[in-house]
Amino acid sequence: MDQQQKTTLGALQGSMTGPTNNSTAAAQALLSNPGAAQAIVNNPGAAAAAQALLNNPAAAQALVNNPGAAAAAQALLNNPTAAQALVNNPGAAAAQSLLGNRGTQPLLNNHGVGQQHMGVHGVGQPHMGVPGAIHASMNKPRTAQALMMSPSDSHALIRGDRGGMLSMSDDNVMMKQILATHVPDGREFDVGPLLYLVEDILNRATQQVDYFVKGTTQAQIEMEEKAVQASYIAMLEALTYTIDRIASELSYKALGGSDAHATTTAIFNLLSSYAWDAKLVLSLSAFALNYGEFWLLAQIYSTNQLAKSMAILKQLPSLLEHTAPLKPWFDALNKLIRTMVDVTKCVVHFKELPSMYISPDVPAMATTMTHIPTAVYWTIRSMVACATQISSLSSMGHEFGISTTESWELSTLAHKLQNIYEHLKQQLNFCYQYIEERRDVETYKMLLNLFDPNVLHIDNMKILKALIYAKDDKLPLLDGATKRQVSLDVLRRKNVLLLISSLEIASDELAILEQIYNESRVHATRLESQYEVVWIPIVDHSIVPLPEETQTKFENLLSTMPWYSVQDPLLIQKPVIRFIKEVWHFRTKPILVVLDPQGKVVSPNAIHMMWIWGSTAFPFTSLREEALWREETWRLELLVDGIDPMVLNWIKEDKYIFLYGGDDIEWVRRFATSARSVASASRIPLEMVYVGKSRKREQVKKVTGVINAEKLSYAWQDQAMVWFFWTRIESMLFSKIQLGRADDQDPMMQQIKKLLSYDRSGGWAVLSRGSNIAVNGHSTTVLPALGGYDEWKVNVAEKGFDLAFKEYHDKIHDVAHPCCRFEFPTTTRTPENMRCPECHRIMEKYASFICCHDEQGIPGSLF
Repeated sequence: MDQQQKTTLGALQGSMTGPTNNSTAAAQALLSNPGAAQAIVNNPGAAAAAQALLNNPAAAQALVNNPGAAAAAQALLNNPTAAQALVNNPGAAAAQSLLGNRGTQPLLNNHGVGQQHMGVHGVGQPHMGVPGAIHASMNKPRTAQALMMSPSDSHALIRGDRGGMLSMSDDNVMMKQILATHVPDGREFDVGPLLYLVEDILNRATQQVDYFVKGTTQAQIEMEEKAVQASYIAMLEALTYTIDRIASELSYKALGGSDAHATTTAIFNLLSSYAWDAKLVLSLSAFALNYGEFWLLAQIYSTNQLAKSMAILKQLPSLLEHTAPLKPWFDALNKLIRTMVDVTKCVVHFKELPSMYISPDVPAMATTMTHIPTAVYWTIRSMVACATQISSLSSMGHEFGISTTESWELSTLAHKLQNIYEHLKQQLNFCYQYIEERRDVETYKMLLNLFDPNVLHIDNMKILKALIYAKDDKLPLLDGATKRQVSLDVLRRKNVLLLISSLEIASDELAILEQIYNESRVHATRLESQYEVVWIPIVDHSIVPLPEETQTKFENLLSTMPWYSVQDPLLIQKPVIRFIKEVWHFRTKPILVVLDPQGKVVSPNAIHMMWIWGSTAFPFTSLREEALWREETWRLELLVDGIDPMVLNWIKEDKYIFLYGGDDIEWVRRFATSARSVASASRIPLEMVYVGKSRKREQVKKVTGVINAEKLSYAWQDQAMVWFFWTRIESMLFSKIQLGRADDQDPMMQQIKKLLSYDRSGGWAVLSRGSNIAVNGHSTTVLPALGGYDEWKVNVAEKGFDLAFKEYHDKIHDVAHPCCRFEFPTTTRTPENMRCPECHRIMEKYASFICCHDEQGIPGSLF
């Protein structure tokens, strides 16, 4: 063997270093001797022969001028030493022109020596410029086969396709040919189950590389079963013949050295009657069949004698012993295969888009439809390239792919295909967004119809499913008592209170609500206990999944809820959130929407009823709300009920009571001192309680501290009590606004509005005897009235302290007439207009900017 190799090399050297007018003979000798061609590739010693050629400019020029010297030029291109000499030797300018002259392209793309085209004009047409070389290769099949199976074959493929693969004009020519093959017959196939099989095969096949190179197995995630076995069988019976034909085409053309574009076009001709997505999935199935078989043998040949014998025929044992040097090639191959799968899935997803929500004339869809043929072409073309290189690998064993040229071809295709995939994915996302918007509009209209007061329902399940979660594949609620997930059925035919809030709900609000809820549970048989609360969390859906901070905040809140809660805030769909905001007027403050057992809205927001009357307001309907207001009177219990038992005891004892508030420490000191002095002089039992202010929590704490230190009066130490007091007063106004009765002329409503207005503009005080309120005054009138005690003390004995004080206070009030003001933040429903509680005129509307220099403020304040 060595002797034969020496003789071959000697003959080759002699032919290449001979006279310049014998260059044709040198090329012919190379073509006629397969051993010589192989020697150039395998034996670095052949560099001397190539060097001799490079040192002779005349010989190099002959190579350029004489197409018959194709094989010699090919050998030159594939010898690293000769190539380096070519670069380093300025005298070899003629040889340099061989590498850069596009006129040599037909030479490198000669079908007779197994070249493949990747994008050249006129692909698939017979080459007539090199008759001698073509005839030589056709007459000597062993020579053609030897050249075809050589790495030089792939080298020339890449060099010949550097421009063509990425040429836009070439793409246009090729796509015209491909589009001409597309003649669908209207048959539709659900390619999903087949694609699932193919993806599973290719996923497992591409994972085998790491197993053989690293010697370790990777954790494989079992793909979820998505189709019934019977559906696979029915589909495969219909498509197996076509898949086998494509697989045979890939294998035969890969071994025969056929042009890549011609092979791709042949596959398109076989699939002319299929839709684009079916062409792609069927082709990928054929490729997976061959590639999966290759790796299946590699996986089991060591334990299965039949597989071992077949593997030996395919040179697999030798190949698998030398996988490490081929790792870059395998990586490039697997990357391309994964990209092929990605593009295929993307095209299938386009086909699966629901036509009822998106039509072909939608811009994103129309743009994609023009690009899908190109995507399908390059994906199938990539399959051809992969099949060709895998065939070369099987034929040559571990000697294949010593250089990085093969990896370069696969990487180039992967890059092109990845760009196509990114574009398709972007357009697909546009389509998904368009469909989502259409579905959201449809869902929103459906909600409007469901909540139409004229529509009757048997129970509340249809309503609750539309609001929370329509499917039956998961348990959407968490039971606050047992911390177990439950279905919506636990709410069937029950009165349901939907507590709708953001994640910023204040702890004070939750504490008071929980107290009211737990009190109602103590007497579960009572009528007012027959309701369930469900927390509906509202979060921003623009960031999915939720940021960790948001998720943590939600979970912390969820753990504190004693009632039912939606266990995942993303279950609440965007059109539902839109409905809640636009129809139920949710902003940021919690609302409590009440549904009766049939799912009808009986109160758009019962939170105000809950704050004012607690569970007594059951069943929390607007009719019940109006009935409760008819029963109410302007009395002290209305202001402090359920907050402080001590004040309720004072009422029972029929004591004189001053409720007062404000944030001016000096006014508080003067008022408390004057009140004590007047009460002492009149010899009446007077109690005072400081109830703070609706905002400026930190300032209220300071005032409370001064009152305690100087023992000016009794003051609420718990800020939750202060919050609940003002929340109830504000709820009284909002309850009236919601009922459309904010401007009622009844004295009770006027007094409530006065109290809220005074709180906005300074200090205030309410004087009562027992439950009967005598005076509700502003700081600018109450303190002067106390200061004028000497003028009205004579009436105390006759009229009583409370009436004497009222008469004198009203005189001052008529002169002072303090301004009234109400402030509504943009986060709450704002009434169109308001009447002044003092003069009953329509109040002027202003836009204001307010800062209370308090980071926390009064949590949950409605203003």
